[in-house]
Order: sequence, then structure tokens, then C-alpha cells
Amino acid sequence: MPVDDRDHDHDRYHDHHRGHDHHRGHDHEDRFGERLGEALHHAGGAYETDRRALVAAGEARGHRLLLRRRAAVVGGVVSVALVGLGGALLVPGGDDGRQSVATGAKTPVASAAPKASYTGDELIGILKKLLPRGKFGTAQARGTDEKLPPYAQVVHNDGKGKAAISVGFNRVLPGSEQARQTIACPDKTLTLYDSCAVTRLSDGSALKIFQGYEYPDRRADTKLWTADLVTPKGQQVSVSEWNAAAEKGAAVSRAEPPLSTARLKTLATAGAWLDVVDAIPVDPRAPTAAPSQPEGIDGGAVTSTLVSLLPKGVKVVAKSGPGSGYAYVVLDDGKGRSLVQINVQPDMSDVKDQLFGAGAETLADGTKVVTHKKPGEKGGADVVMWTADTIRTDGFRVVVSAFNSGSQVTAATRAAPVLTLKQLRAIALSAKWRGLG
Repeated sequence: MPVDDRDHDHDRYHDHHRGHDHHRGHDHEDRFGERLGEALHHAGGAYETDRRALVAAGEARGHRLLLRRRAAVVGGVVSVALVGLGGALLVPGGDDGRQSVATGAKTPVASAAPKASYTGDELIGILKKLLPRGKFGTAQARGTDEKLPPYAQVVHNDGKGKAAISVGFNRVLPGSEQARQTIACPDKTLTLYDSCAVTRLSDGSALKIFQGYEYPDRRADTKLWTADLVTPKGQQVSVSEWNAAAEKGAAVSRAEPPLSTARLKTLATAGAWLDVVDAIPVDPRAPTAAPSQPEGIDGGAVTSTLVSLLPKGVKVVAKSGPGSGYAYVVLDDGKGRSLVQINVQPDMSDVKDQLFGAGAETLADGTKVVTHKKPGEKGGADVVMWTADTIRTDGFRVVVSAFNSGSQVTAATRAAPVLTLKQLRAIALSAKWRGLG
């Protein structure tokens, strides 16, 4: 996704807004929010985030500042239909048939009354009791009374190989973009995965089951399977499991993660976790109602405007659905497919110095422009990304990138992107964008 030079991976795609790292100790909340799509991620935005997606794929400012990323990847990523991220199946009511198998997990006896707080050790204890029989290794956790969202992670071995399993907790505003994105499946044009399904439970909660990879470009064989639950009250529970003893840096130890989709569902929907969410202190500054309109510039308007600015002779073979500020099209001029991505972001003055340094061109009206030709960093060594990045004096930013591949995570389909740097620059500087916001 177009943006600055800092390195990240963008697998949780819609986590595409200020930098987001994977949860590792104090960064666990990133993995949790990332499944906004992970998204576009954790989205999906499911989803290690690309530092390229750092600012360029930013959504509305309010959402960018909410948690540093949508306290989501892998990974958001957007209501199942809100951002038009394909692949989501919303089944009204009940299971999908695959998720009705008994788990065999030991469910702890419910306490007489919810606890006021939970320590990290208590969360580890609950997680162990909810998992199938086996041996446990390294464990880490954060309780509900700390500044960052609580989580617990253990290494579990059911006799078929070690696997890292984690669960994270948060509150989301019911009806908000963050809530919708958390239970949306990522767009397969942007993130490769095996399956994703969303079901509506009998109590009105939404549950997303995702089976994909720690690295969507498949640079390693580590698999990532997740379950994201959002209740009508805004309680969010996010479960992740890998077929290795760690999400990164550990050799694959088994063919697949240990928990089936049925067991993922049972773990994510355990009643004990909702008490944990309820014990998280309420931020008095947090909004109490979702905005009546999605924050940011409508992605559908961005897409249609982008299409209107394309040169003649190129065919649009795929495009994004509605969203906030971000859009893409896949083009083909008869010489191979080429992905073109664009972000339109008001009020980005705070990152002007980061993105537009001494080498930036300054136009007569004060607009700053930079262009880049860089490796695509995904899909193989031959993939390249060409970018034109612009920012007006009031912080209105338009950044557009083109790849020599039909997807950011697949191999090159042509020698160079379908659009030249000159054409990308002209698109980014078009006056039509100012009519959107």
C-alpha cells in the first residue's frame, strides 16, 4: 500500500493506518485490533502490517487516533458488506454446520459474580482450562488493570506438535467502523487466505473464523487461524493460533494449528471471556455512540473518481467496494494485470515532515509532491511499486501506487506497472479529489 519508506508487512491490511506491529508483549493489542479486516489488518486488515501502509492507507483521522490501529489484522477489516471486502459470508442465525462439533475442552466453573479485575496469571489459567488436554510451555499475559488491552498467550502441545495460542480482549463501540471491520473478511485481491466466514449467533453477536497465513505472501509456511467475536454490547474477544511455537521466528512444528474451526468458535465464545472484557476500565473520554455516517471520505466515491482519471486503453478488471478513503482497481492493457491503489486523506499535516522531506517538489500553490520507484516487497523479487504522493497546504493528501502485478501479494504479471510515474502524478494532483472532502 502506498506510503512512506518504513518497513512493515501489510498482511493485516485494513490495519493500514499509522504504524501497527504484531502483538509481542506490549504490542499484543495491535494483533487484536488488526483484524479490522486485519484489512484490509488484521486487514485485517489478519493480518503483520506493512509499514508502507503506515499512513497511506489511513482511514478517517478519528479512527486512526482511536488506538494506533483499530484495536483489531490480521486483518481489518468493515462490516461484512460495508467496505466491500469480498469473501465474507454472513449467515443469519446459528452455526454454519462446520462449527457444531464438541470441543472436549474443560470449561471452568463460573464464579458467583464477575470479578472486578483479572491478573495476567488468572487469564493464563482460564485459557489453559479452556484448551484441550496437553502440555503447556511458555506463557505471557497482561491483566485488565494495565494501560494496554489485556491478553494471554500460551504454547500448547496436544501431542502433535507445539503451537502458540493467544486470546485478546477489548471494547468496541457498537455500530462503529471499528466493530464492523473487526468481523469483515479481507479482500482476496489484497490478502491471500484459505477461508473466512462470518456467522451471526443467536444472541446477536457476530463471529468471524479466518484461516490464513502469518505472512499472506507465503514467504513462510506459518499458518494463522483466528476467531473474532463482537457482541451487541461491543465486547470483543480475539483468538489466534499458529502451527508453530511462536507467530514469528519459530519453525513450523505441525501441519496445521491445533484448534479446528469448531474449537476456535467454542474458545472465542466462552462466557468467561465476556467477564474479562467487562473488567477493562472504561475510558471516560471514549465516545458513547457511533457516528451516523462513516468517518472519512467514501471509498466508493474514491473508486469512481480514480476510474474517471485513468488513461484510455486500460480495462478495469476488478475494483474495491465502498470504504473510507482507500480504493483500488486492477487494470489490464492487454499486457498483464496491474494493481493501482489510492488513499485520499484529509487533515494529514501532522505527518507532512515525515513523508515530504527536503527532496520533495513544492508547486506554486504550496502542494508538495514526491515520487518513488521501489520493490513491491511481496509477491516475489520482481514485483515493483511506483508511487506518487501529494499533500496540499491544508493537509489534504492523495497518494497513489501502481504495481506490476494484479495483487500486492502475487508474482509479477508484467515488466512495469500499467501507469507511468507521470500518469500517477497527474492522478494524485487532479482537482477532482478536492470535491470529495
